[in-house]
Amino acid sequence: MYEMQNLPSDLLAARQRFIEAMSRIAQFWGFPRAMGAIYGSIYLSPTALCLDELVEQVGVTKGAVSTHVRALERLQMIHREPRLGDRRDFYSADADLWGIVKNVLRQREQTEFDRALRAVGETLALVEGARRTRRHAELAAFHRDRMLAMQRFFDLLSSLVAGVLLIDNVRSQALRALIDAGRGKRGRKGQE
Repeated sequence: MYEMQNLPSDLLAARQRFIEAMSRIAQFWGFPRAMGAIYGSIYLSPTALCLDELVEQVGVTKGAVSTHVRALERLQMIHREPRLGDRRDFYSADADLWGIVKNVLRQREQTEFDRALRAVGETLALVEGARRTRRHAELAAFHRDRMLAMQRFFDLLSSLVAGVLLIDNVRSQALRALIDAGRGKRGRKGQE
């Protein structure tokens, strides 16, 4: 590991500011701030870091670091790098930021959107099935209209995310096909 205490103060300040920014971004996406700080610390490390180093750099408990590291691994934001002769695991960051966003969107799209759509649908069914007096009919209609608008919004958002992921998948397949076609041409030239 490179020595943090030997860094110039301006580089150390920039590093700390970046880690704080990662904390805020994590919080914006609905993740714990410490998880963002851990990713930021690993991302700016030229060498893989172990849990003890992360505890020292981020300032949270080893248990919290371990929990957040597992979550970051599930999101494929970091990768474990075992070292021969060392029982500790070391972690390096995935620097493919677009890939990270796709993984987060894919995971969120599957869980959060489904949960939100289900909740809106359930509350809409409650409003539809509610007994209405003349006095409450206007309020029930208002609730129904608002919930339908929210349901349409979540449907659109879910479709948008699915579309972005599909476009990227098609782009990746097309790129692979071009690469494979290029390899095929080179192989045929060698046979001629």
